[in-house]
Amino acid sequence: MCPKRAVLFDLDGTILDTAEDIAAAVNQVRVAHLLPPTPFSKLREAVGHGVSALLKVGLDIDEMHPTFPVLLEECFLLYERTSTLNTQLFKGISEVFNYLDHASMPWGIVTNKPARFTGDLLKHFNLDKRTACVICGDTLEKRKPDPLPILHACQLLQCEPKNCLYIGDAEIDVLASKRANVAVLVALYGYIGENDRPLTWGADGYIKHPEEIITWIAANRP
Repeated sequence: MCPKRAVLFDLDGTILDTAEDIAAAVNQVRVAHLLPPTPFSKLREAVGHGVSALLKVGLDIDEMHPTFPVLLEECFLLYERTSTLNTQLFKGISEVFNYLDHASMPWGIVTNKPARFTGDLLKHFNLDKRTACVICGDTLEKRKPDPLPILHACQLLQCEPKNCLYIGDAEIDVLASKRANVAVLVALYGYIGENDRPLTWGADGYIKHPEEIITWIAANRP
């Protein structure tokens, strides 16, 4: 494997544990429509599969449903007000960033989360000035699992894809990385659902705790 000179991260389920605030917004919409709350455990699993999966679990609608855009915006507005209420950095991820900064390895974020939420979260956790690049779900015309966002991030980091590492917690992260010729680790501590089979995704490695990222990078540095 080629030595790694830069690192890219997913956001939700990899850097930040955002599920509680996202689930709360979905359940507020349910309550507003006279529906009982959906158990947090079910919503947490869905967070890693994107907003469509989340609304399918939380509101039993998909993108073809006529009320999807309205309910989606209701969720977005509620989440926008409380996106930092209970969200936390995953334990150990700060140490990963400190290691990368000390090693002078640039790192960035490639997420499908819209920019309207991503910027506020990064500022709240004082990460906005530390990241070398941030690619959101609406930054480009395509998003993961398309490789374009990862390839664009590699260009911004001035790093060949073969010398870059991506870390995420969803199958689309693996698909996008492989299509971009970027090595990928799966964060098993993230939003892995009971029906997911991450060991079949074909990643280059699997980590149970953020601290293991340091060990992997140290073994694959130039």
